[in-house]
Amino acid sequence: MQSPGKPLTEALLCARSEERLTVGVYESAKIMTDDPDSVSFCVLATDGRFECDIALQIHFTLIQSFCFDNDISIVRVSDVQRLAQIVGDDKQLEDAHCVLITNPADGSWEDPALEKLHLFCEESRRLNDWVPEVSLPEVSLPGR
Repeated sequence: MQSPGKPLTEALLCARSEERLTVGVYESAKIMTDDPDSVSFCVLATDGRFECDIALQIHFTLIQSFCFDNDISIVRVSDVQRLAQIVGDDKQLEDAHCVLITNPADGSWEDPALEKLHLFCEESRRLNDWVPEVSLPEVSLPGR
């Protein structure tokens, strides 16, 4: 896959429209603890302002470990503000460091963008890049 940024954006927008996003470190940890099988994909985001935030880095390490243990695909993005714009409103800007895409309740769906991302993550793991970084492209967002 050349650039996984576009499929990531598409998967996030689709999940947002279907209300299948969990935004926030603590909210994500709760979902992962209560129902790990409902989680399809995890996105961790940071930027220069948060690189020295030790608590956030500890949370990231725990979330990454949980994802590895539960076979959940995971990527990093380096633009937390851009990710926050994609996934929600201004209330979510403060804690968009972790975003989960969950499976629909009925389990009947196929998301080609999400499938591309899973393949990208599998390929990255074969190259020992366990949490690959993805650049989010600039796109116009619906309703903005």
